Parts: sequence; C-alpha cells; structure tokens
Amino acid sequence: MTMRTDVGTSGVATNQWIKHGIIGGIIGGLAIAVFDMVSAAVLKGPQAFFGPLREISGIVLGQQALEPTYPLLTAGLVGVVTHMTLSIIYGIAFAGVVAAVPQLRASSMTLIIAASLFGLALWLINFYVIAPVVGWTWFAMANPVVQFIAHTFFFGTVLGIYLDRMGFAAPRPTALPAI
Repeated sequence: MTMRTDVGTSGVATNQWIKHGIIGGIIGGLAIAVFDMVSAAVLKGPQAFFGPLREISGIVLGQQALEPTYPLLTAGLVGVVTHMTLSIIYGIAFAGVVAAVPQLRASSMTLIIAASLFGLALWLINFYVIAPVVGWTWFAMANPVVQFIAHTFFFGTVLGIYLDRMGFAAPRPTALPAI
C-alpha cells in the first residue's frame, strides 16, 4: 500500500502529514501515558501505577476493568491499544489541521501553542463532554490539575514540538539580516 504524495495548497505533502501525525501521536501518547502512570503512583501510591491503563481500558471493556479483581494483563493490554489508537487518531487529526491551515505553521511558537491548545481541548471535550454522555463517569473523577498538565503539555506540546522539528512550521532565518 502506498500513500499519496500530492501537495495541496498547504504545501505539506499528504503522505508527510499522515506519517508525522502517526509518529507525533505515538510520541505524545507515550509521553502522556508515562506522565499519567507516574503521577498516579506518586499521588495515590505504587499500587495505582496501572490505574490510568485500567481507566482507558474501561472505554472498551466497561467499568468492571477498573476493579482490582479484573485481570491486570487484560486491562493493561486493552488500555495500551486503546490509548495508542486514540493518540494516533488525534495526531493525524492535528497534523491534518496544521497542513490545511497555513496560519498554524506561521512560526514554531504558533505551531507549538496551537498543539498545546489542541491537547487542552482534547482533555475538556473527552473528559467533560463525551465521557459523561457515554457513561464513562470515572473520567470526571480524574485529578484535573494532572489531566490539564498531561493533555496540554505531555500530549499537545510534545506533538507540536515534534511537528515543528519535522519541518511543519515556517522555516526560521539562519542568519541575521545585513544592516
């Protein structure tokens, strides 16, 4: 299977924003997962380290996956697959928006701030709009400070920095202009 390499009005080749959306989503997904799991262990004790994976697996397995009696291996594997799938989807979505909206690529700072705001929006929409509607009530009980930091900086900012380093933002001048 080959990806298209068309270059539209965005100036970003289709295969490039898809590829880098996938990679950026994976990197951001790993960063947020590590932060969430370490935060859970620090704030709630070492037994809570896998709690975030249980919570994410509950999206697929239901609330019983949060129970300590539910097999950790099953909840953990389903949690990892679900989390990384969503991270990839969100990475592709944001990279697609950046490819389509040239203003978001005006500078490195613009791109990174836009990605951080995207991460913030993901948290607010997923935890406080989607989760309550579909019955995932445990997401509303998550520590809001931890989730703000996790989604905004460990997913959004990391995704933005990755896309910037891959050349999505306007090139920076390499030398000072002559006077």
